[in-house]
Amino acid sequence: MTAPALTFVKLWVFVADDGLTEVKVLSVMTGIIAGMKHLVLQVLFILLLLVTSTTKADVAGPTANELASVYPDAENAGPYQGTPPAAEVSFAGATVGYVFSTASVINSTGYAGETIDVLVGVSADGIIQGAMLRKHSEPILVIGVSDDDLTSFVDGLAGTNVLISAVERARRNPENADAISGATVSSAVIRDAVIRGARTVLRARNTSAGEARLERLTYEAKSWPKLINDGEVASKQFRFADIPGELGYDAAPDDSFITLYAALLTPPLIGGNLLGTREHEALLASLGSGDHAILIAANGFYSFKGRNYRKSGVFDRIQIIQGAHTIPLHAASYRNLERLKAVDAPELREIGIFVLGADTGFDATSPWRVDLFIDSMSGTGTGPTYTVSLPYALPSSYVIKPVLSAGADTENPTGQPLWQQIWHNRRSDIVGVGLLLTLLTVVLVFQDKLVRYRQFRDAGRLAFLAFVLVWLGWYAGGQLSVLQVLTFAHALLQGFEWEHFLVDPVIFMLWGFVAVTLLFWGRGVYCGWLCPFGAMQELLNACARRLGVPQLQVPFAVHERLWAIKYVIFIGLFAVSLHTLREAMVLSEVEPFKTAISLSFIRNWPFVLYAAFLLLAGLFIERFFCRYLCPLGAALAIPARLRMFNWLRRRHQCGRECQICSERCTVQAIHPTGEINPNECIYCLECQTYYMDDHICPPLVAARKKRERRLALAAGEVVNREADYG
Repeated sequence: MTAPALTFVKLWVFVADDGLTEVKVLSVMTGIIAGMKHLVLQVLFILLLLVTSTTKADVAGPTANELASVYPDAENAGPYQGTPPAAEVSFAGATVGYVFSTASVINSTGYAGETIDVLVGVSADGIIQGAMLRKHSEPILVIGVSDDDLTSFVDGLAGTNVLISAVERARRNPENADAISGATVSSAVIRDAVIRGARTVLRARNTSAGEARLERLTYEAKSWPKLINDGEVASKQFRFADIPGELGYDAAPDDSFITLYAALLTPPLIGGNLLGTREHEALLASLGSGDHAILIAANGFYSFKGRNYRKSGVFDRIQIIQGAHTIPLHAASYRNLERLKAVDAPELREIGIFVLGADTGFDATSPWRVDLFIDSMSGTGTGPTYTVSLPYALPSSYVIKPVLSAGADTENPTGQPLWQQIWHNRRSDIVGVGLLLTLLTVVLVFQDKLVRYRQFRDAGRLAFLAFVLVWLGWYAGGQLSVLQVLTFAHALLQGFEWEHFLVDPVIFMLWGFVAVTLLFWGRGVYCGWLCPFGAMQELLNACARRLGVPQLQVPFAVHERLWAIKYVIFIGLFAVSLHTLREAMVLSEVEPFKTAISLSFIRNWPFVLYAAFLLLAGLFIERFFCRYLCPLGAALAIPARLRMFNWLRRRHQCGRECQICSERCTVQAIHPTGEINPNECIYCLECQTYYMDDHICPPLVAARKKRERRLALAAGEVVNREADYG
């Protein structure tokens, strides 16, 4: 028992036994205060330990395995520190980049409204070195997308340049995936978290991200003449006439003394064409961080290599000049090359590859030149010398000018959140969905007039469903799911934020429309008109009917009990989600929507077989899945009980004198007693077509015949009168 509790017990006993004088009360109260003070100190001490341990855990840097995954070239990493927190990564004693967590830097959350934590390594010049997904609760990543797909996508973020705009990234790397098919929204959220997090870390630390950098990703096949014409290879010819006579060279003035060639080999587009892609990759693998390789080649009478380098280890005839900086060329960093691999490349007398280490201070993005010293013909080394130069300037397309600054962000200059960028990029889809929903609203509002035309029900509805399946489902990704219902429920419990649901404009617009139509028309509007999988079932069943496939009529007593299955499934999923949303997501595979719509049946065979079975059953029992198994339909039916209007007309004869509607309802949503069950109705308007048809509905048939008899009698009377007058 704690000290305060023991004091209170003593106080109660003392009061009961003694009368409690003022002095005794003061003494007891003093004991209580002392005990409370002791308890508070204990609590503060425990909290201090917890905070200390948490701080230590937060400060500790990435583990060795994590560092190897997100920054393979690093030697070590420090602790997470600074604002925002990031671990400095070093190589050869110098800071080369940072490792950070997107959850710590930008508090990244996904479509499910829960934290997405990606560990990212980014170099100081803005290149993603690696990314590792540590935590997520994205429903669309659990269902339909394998772990290998997700791992491949996250791994593919390596090499992404966060300092250039998205448009420029797409231009340079058109094959680089921006999202995973079937998980577009969630993968876009992950990509955005990585890029924004890297920008935030670099911007806060004022790294060398403001310096121009070398383009290292693009490759395309180029011939030798094309490389020369585009400036990737510099060349210059010197004739004997260009060489001073005092050097003692005697030859025809127009003969070639030497033709020099120079090129930067580091970019794949240049080095890959000159050396061959395999040899170029091997060369890059041998380079250290910050190293570059250049090529110097020549044809003609004079040798740029000479012979002294074999003894001295330094090429005394040639050197690199960059600004005021002179870079000597050493034999240790030289490799002889027999021939060039570029198409139409000439046979050259001398070809050399020189590696310029990071310690030389060579800047690959800045202009440089090759200086060639021409000795006298005597070869003694004591006579006059002459210098010729070959300038080299890397084409501007190879120099990446940074867009990152402490203020503006050219990729997102207005500072828009991700959902606004997505809405902007999907304008055409938004317009398409808007027109589709507008058309459906017109149908619903003017249904009493439209159902009078049989062709509307037979052709117009089927055309609408075909568009929903092909465009809305397969193209625009507008398939709703019970996963979104569970996610929405959890968002209400854990802290609702609209941004989590705005990242997919098509889904958001559909849910907004469903919310409104639930109050006016019930759940059948979505299930009967806007569900791509429901449309697929109905279209296939229509084809089956045309081909004479027999339709099974489930006895209503059995049917009435079977439709309860979907409610049990939904309640079960909801109950499991209260324990763990991830397991509920896995169990929601009872929906074949991902297989049939989102992934277009490109999936493992058990999922495809399950979806095919449901579609096969739907050939004999229209909308078999919708009737008995769909948890989304059950989820929509529950709030649909609150609808304010009943637009489906009935007569007192329905279910008493006439059973036509109940017998012909394709989903058996009409009870034998005549009333329509709004929980099962898909709002196909079939019954309303019969309701308005005076050749099918018995009360209307009787009224039409009575009217026709009156007209006939009236016509007969006119004939008789005309006969009398005649």
